[in-house]
Amino acid sequence: MAGKQGARLDRQKFYADPVMVTTIAVLIAFLTLFILYPLAILLVDSFVTENGFTLDVFRRIMAMSNFRRAITNTLKVGFLVGIASALIGLLFAYVEVYVELKTRLLGGLFKVVSMLPVVSPPFVLSLSMIMLFGKSGIITRYLLHIYDNSVYGFWGIVIVQTLTFFPVCYMMLKGLLKNIDPSLEEAARDMGASRFTVFTTVTLPLILPGLGNAFLVTFIESIADFANPMIIGGSYDTLATTIYLQITGAYDKQGAAAMAVVLLCITLLMFIVQKYYLEAKSTATLSGKASRARMLITDRSVTAPLSAMCMLMALFVILMYICVPFGALFRTWGYDFHLTTKWFAQVFKRYKGFKAFRDSFLLSLIASPITALLSMIISYLVVKRNFKSKGFIEAVSMLAMAVPGTVLGIGYIRGFSGGIFHTGLLQGLYGSGAILIIVFIVRSLPTGTRSGISALRQIDKSIEESAYDMGADSFKVFMTVTLPLIKDSFLSGLVTAFVRSITAISAIILLVTPQFLLITVQINEFAEKGAYGIACAFATILIAITYSSVLLMNLFIKYFGTSRTTE
Repeated sequence: MAGKQGARLDRQKFYADPVMVTTIAVLIAFLTLFILYPLAILLVDSFVTENGFTLDVFRRIMAMSNFRRAITNTLKVGFLVGIASALIGLLFAYVEVYVELKTRLLGGLFKVVSMLPVVSPPFVLSLSMIMLFGKSGIITRYLLHIYDNSVYGFWGIVIVQTLTFFPVCYMMLKGLLKNIDPSLEEAARDMGASRFTVFTTVTLPLILPGLGNAFLVTFIESIADFANPMIIGGSYDTLATTIYLQITGAYDKQGAAAMAVVLLCITLLMFIVQKYYLEAKSTATLSGKASRARMLITDRSVTAPLSAMCMLMALFVILMYICVPFGALFRTWGYDFHLTTKWFAQVFKRYKGFKAFRDSFLLSLIASPITALLSMIISYLVVKRNFKSKGFIEAVSMLAMAVPGTVLGIGYIRGFSGGIFHTGLLQGLYGSGAILIIVFIVRSLPTGTRSGISALRQIDKSIEESAYDMGADSFKVFMTVTLPLIKDSFLSGLVTAFVRSITAISAIILLVTPQFLLITVQINEFAEKGAYGIACAFATILIAITYSSVLLMNLFIKYFGTSRTTE
């Protein structure tokens, strides 16, 4: 009875706070309008025609041989990339956690490799692959004297996506391996088991849920990827590129919507398995931290081959990224290797580079603080507050992680160029800069929210309760107590949102209008035309901007963050 009365008093106190109630109402409206509504419109477009509810649209697209082929192609690429990325990520994580590295060089290479995919546009490796292994590639043409090699198609996509996504698996699995209690493995070693036996019978079973989690995350990223298949896929169609061509080439909005629903169903199914089964199972298997320090492997028969494999892989990835600035400095890649700055000059003189960088920078700069603040507010509500719609806010904010950019782009086209907002308050949203900012926010929201939830769970609730007891309202407590305590997470979310926004391509390529020039769209356009010098010049400047942003954030956190060391 006392518990029910206490809960009722908490609810009364909660609803008596107008700032809190208003914030929740605005959040629910935002998430419903810009995440659920576009997806609902896709479903309506797919199932409802002038004749009412029907499956005719799905029958029509399933009758298309290119669409059926695209589904098969997408699943084949996704499974192979997921398996390869998880295995390579496990190799890197195992070497870092279990192997005694004789040189700091390998540790430095690991850090570089893990950060490069974060700060670079999603299609940089596709450009590098073409420049190194294509018909005019330095390795194929000049080192191996192969003049008719084609990197386009299935294997091109698989290799590029694996190199792009395996660092994500490496970062996930590194944390899991660090949390394994060393005494479990040492007990097996004391009983005479070999290193390989210990790994297969103790270590691997403990991280198997985490390995499955890494596979599914990569699988979702792979099948949702638009940029790499668009540049290096050639005639090998995937679902993301087929949807794009259906709306831009065939002008079939209804067919594209139905295709988008099929892709969304696949990613949602995988996301639900990953989020609510494997992630929870992984957490349950590895709870807490290791009880004591791990004895690192020093046997050269183990350390030498594993370290060599990791070093070669890391150097190859770095080589791929180095190709991009060199591609912008050579007169004609593959034929004339004299150094020149003409491509950089043409970016600004001939191809409106200043406008492209200004538009991309301003839109991303507006979106990133809004994203970071929204992420922290959602995290605060999920972790620190109890109210009926909490589960809805958490689920919908995370849902954007499972929605491929192409699907979201189609949803926004159908939802805001027509739908219920064809006239009225949001009539002018489609085609404006505001819709691009909203897409940037929605795409980056899950990453910031997950980071915020992790940070807030480490804060004792008594710190905030004392502020409430002194008469502060929820807004003042959040701004003066909670936010300063999680400012590292806030700053990290801010820069991550900026980097993700300025390097985004899959959703915005369908929504951008001639009024705006965005860097990623320009890179994609020139890469498709084979103008690699211009594409590399744009990409080099973009990488410099994103890398500088991350370095500035790290410096700021080092000197002003909550985690800085004090004398």
